[in-house]
Amino acid sequence: MTWKRCLGLAALWSLAQPLLAQGSGPVVDSGSTAWMLTSTTLVLLMVPGLALFYGGLVRTKNVLGTMMHSYAAMAVVGVLWAVVGYGLSFGPNALGGLIGWSKGLVLLRSIDHTILPAGVPEYAFAMFQGKFAIITPALIAGAVAERISFRGWLAFITLWVLFVYCPLCHWVWAPDGYFFNLGAKGAIDFAGGTVVHISSGVAGLALALFLGARHGYPKTAMAPNNLTFTLLGAGLLWVGWFGFNAGSSIASNLETARALTVTQVAAATGALTWILIETVRHDKPTSLGMASGILAGLVVITPAAGVVQVGGAIVLGAIAACVCYSMIMLKNKLGYDDSLDAFGIHGTGGIVGALGLTFFIRGSWWAEAGAKVPGWGLWDQLKIQGVAVLCTILFSVVMTLLIAVLVEKLIGFRISEAAEKTGLDHELHGERAYGLNNLN
Repeated sequence: MTWKRCLGLAALWSLAQPLLAQGSGPVVDSGSTAWMLTSTTLVLLMVPGLALFYGGLVRTKNVLGTMMHSYAAMAVVGVLWAVVGYGLSFGPNALGGLIGWSKGLVLLRSIDHTILPAGVPEYAFAMFQGKFAIITPALIAGAVAERISFRGWLAFITLWVLFVYCPLCHWVWAPDGYFFNLGAKGAIDFAGGTVVHISSGVAGLALALFLGARHGYPKTAMAPNNLTFTLLGAGLLWVGWFGFNAGSSIASNLETARALTVTQVAAATGALTWILIETVRHDKPTSLGMASGILAGLVVITPAAGVVQVGGAIVLGAIAACVCYSMIMLKNKLGYDDSLDAFGIHGTGGIVGALGLTFFIRGSWWAEAGAKVPGWGLWDQLKIQGVAVLCTILFSVVMTLLIAVLVEKLIGFRISEAAEKTGLDHELHGERAYGLNNLN
C-alpha cells in the first residue's frame, strides 16, 4: 500500500472511531511501525547533517551562526508542527482547499488512539512528517548564509512554515489536496520534490535577491572554512535520506525496498558524474564536488523514488549532476549570491526530478493510471507535473517575498555591514567556533 493510499484511507478515520471504541479497527503492524520510527530518526539526523554541510562551507567567523539556522528550525518548527502545523497540512480542506484544518488536530489531541489503516500509529506518521517540515526551511538558510540576523530568521521560518510549507504540503499530500487529485493519480511527489526541494530552493533564491549579496561578494575570497565538516555532513545526509525516501512508503514492504534502492543508486550516480565533470574540466576532482554530486542525486530522486526503477535512477542522477553543475556555473557568471547553492542544487535538482521522473515511470504505475483514466499517457502526466512545479515556484516565491518584506520592516532581517564584517558567531551569539581570534 502506498503512503498516498494510506492517507486516503486515513481521511476516513473519523468514521471508524465508534468501531475502535467497540474493540475493532486497524491493529498495529509492529514491522511497519518500527521502520517508521527508524525513518523518523533518520530524517531528524539529516538536520545536524545539514548544519555540518553548511557550517563547513562558510567562513570561520560564521560557522556557529550558520549551524544555528538549522538547529533553530528543529526548535521552532518542532513546536509549531505539534501545535498547529500537522493540522494545517493534513487536516480536512478549509478555506476552499487552500489549507487543511481540524480543531482536534491542535496539539495532536484527536490522534491519541489512532492507528492508520496501514497499521502505523498516527503519532508516528505525524512525527515523521514533522521532520520534513523542520528540514525544509533549514535548507533556505544556505542561500542567505553569513548575512541574516538570528531573530529575523526565527520570525521568517515561523511565518514561512505556516504560510508556505503547510499549504503546499496539504495540496500535494493530503487526500483532498489540489495536486493529490489532479489527473489519473495526482501529481507524483513521493517524498518532497515540490513540497521540500523546489519550495525551499526557489524561496532561497528569492530571499537572496531580496537581501542582496554579502559585502565584498564576489570580489572578496570567501573560501570554505572546513570541507571536512561538509563531507561529514554530506555523508549524514546520504544516510538520513534512506529514511526520508524509503520512509515515505509509510510501510515496510516492497515499495520501501524499491525506494531505498533507487535512492542509493541516484546518490552514487550523482557523485560519480560530478567528479567526472570536474576531472574532465579541471583535472582535479574535489571533495566539494563529491558532496555536491551526492546531494544532486539525492534531491532528484526524492519525488521519483516510488515510481522509477534502477535505470531511471541512474539517468536522473547523472542528469541532475550535469544540470546542477551548470546552474552553479551560471550563478557565478550572473553574480547573484546564492551563498551555498540552495537553489543551484535543491531548487534545480527538485525541478529536474519532478519533471524528469515522468519519462522513467514503471509499467505497473501506467497500468493503474490507465485503469482509472483510459488512455492516460506520458504527456498527460508531464502536464500534471508541470502544473505542480509551476504553482509551487510561483506560490513559494511570492509568499517568501511578502514574508521577507514583513520581517525586514518589523524587526529587521539583514544584519549591518559592521556586524557582517565581525561575523555572526561573535556579533549575534557571543561565541567563536574554534576558540581562536582573528580568523575569517
